[in-house]
Amino acid sequence: MNLRQTNKQKMRFLVIALILLVQACGSLRAQTLAPDASESPGVLQRLLDKARAAKEKVEMVRDTVTGFASEYYDEHIQPTVDSYSRWAAGVSDAAREKILDYLPFFATNTSSQGAM
Repeated sequence: MNLRQTNKQKMRFLVIALILLVQACGSLRAQTLAPDASESPGVLQRLLDKARAAKEKVEMVRDTVTGFASEYYDEHIQPTVDSYSRWAAGVSDAAREKILDYLPFFATNTSSQGAM
């Protein structure tokens, strides 16, 4: 129980110290000089220009990568996909035919077992 009270006192001390620190930093922050209003539009304009330039570079890279990816797909992936899709269609058709061939056998086999 004594250890619990000690931890509680430490926590109270830390909370009070944090509150005092925040108040001290707030008053120091209020004392710092604000930048001139004449400089702010220049800084914002430079940031805006840099953001536009970065956006243009990103769009250029995106267009280049998209072009390379579409060419690669058309030349390398699409022919392979076509052959595999034809193969898959053939396998599914063959499996369906085998199932339909065995279906009458199952139908006659179940009816003869039910009659016994």
